Amino acid sequence: MPSGPTELSPAAARRLRLRTQGLTVPDGGAGTPDLSPADVVRRMVALQGQDLPAVLRAIAVRCRQGTTLDDVRAAFDAGELVRGWTQRGTLFATTPGDLAALLSLTGARMLRTGRKVRETEGLDDDVVARAEAVALEALRASPAEGGISRAAMVDLWQQAGVPIEGQRGYHLIATLGVKGVLHWGPFADAQQLMVESPGAGLGDSPAEDPGAALRRIARSYFAGRGPATVEDLAWWLGLPKVPVRTAVAELRAEQPEAVAEVVVDGKVMLVGQAPSGPGSDLAEPSGVLLVPGFDEIVLGYQDRELVADAEAMRTVVPFVNGIFRPAVLLDGRVVGTWRRAPKSGEAPFELVPGIQADARAAIEAAVAAWHLG
Repeated sequence: MPSGPTELSPAAARRLRLRTQGLTVPDGGAGTPDLSPADVVRRMVALQGQDLPAVLRAIAVRCRQGTTLDDVRAAFDAGELVRGWTQRGTLFATTPGDLAALLSLTGARMLRTGRKVRETEGLDDDVVARAEAVALEALRASPAEGGISRAAMVDLWQQAGVPIEGQRGYHLIATLGVKGVLHWGPFADAQQLMVESPGAGLGDSPAEDPGAALRRIARSYFAGRGPATVEDLAWWLGLPKVPVRTAVAELRAEQPEAVAEVVVDGKVMLVGQAPSGPGSDLAEPSGVLLVPGFDEIVLGYQDRELVADAEAMRTVVPFVNGIFRPAVLLDGRVVGTWRRAPKSGEAPFELVPGIQADARAAIEAAVAAWHLG
């Protein structure tokens, strides 16, 4: 008689989520053992990356001990990692292969939803086509330089009579990114350069069947972010729930070992591998953990209740501008925000009420020990 899904307390589920996310309490800067920057991103498929310094740190904290921001940048320089508009109209750090796979699933939908903004900005299909032609010519002429900066691209468009005033330059770059024409690649000093996406264009046949890609990405999502729900996955991808539910059902039918069910407060969730027994090794509190802004431990889910209540989320997102501050987690739960370089006289963290003195001291020590700039 098959046993039912493992039941987990919310605390155990949070600790399991930290583990699957590749986050451990730092001990001299240790993250998931023996993972390079490319390994981390490949395992998680994509990490939210509209804030470039933040996503470099989000990758580094999940890497083997001693990994630096220069190591992460080197993975971009080597072409192992890229940054593109892969889902929800937002930039993500991913691998070249998963950039193509994600766009095969999400690109057409993002182009449709972005049409109104382009029309408002006066960027009709003819303007986008002109911008694409200029961009491709420039990108193909720039291998020696490694790529083209945003400023240089906008200047080329202006010279060619392509409208770039206001936010038009940004919208054109994002549109060409969604179309699979270009992405952010290597670094020139502190800035990232644009390069041509190989085999680019939504009109090209993806190397991977979209159905197979969705099943593979679903498996990776639950292995790298579980416990999570199918609704979390659909939201993360920016896709309708029905095809995502279908893909997950097909995955579980084809590969029963791919994901396991756990029950958290009566809610069924999925994870790449369930704990081996009730409680397993998830009984001990996980301590203090610092993550950068926009980190997937907070943003990787539609339902964030497991890791943060409304009061904690107000500290992480204090305004309506969509900026997610660096977060302090205590035993896997968000309890406030922190700063790498507070102004004179300011505390390095802002916590929700009720945090005990010993926990505050541990948080202060973690901020002082932060090693990623």
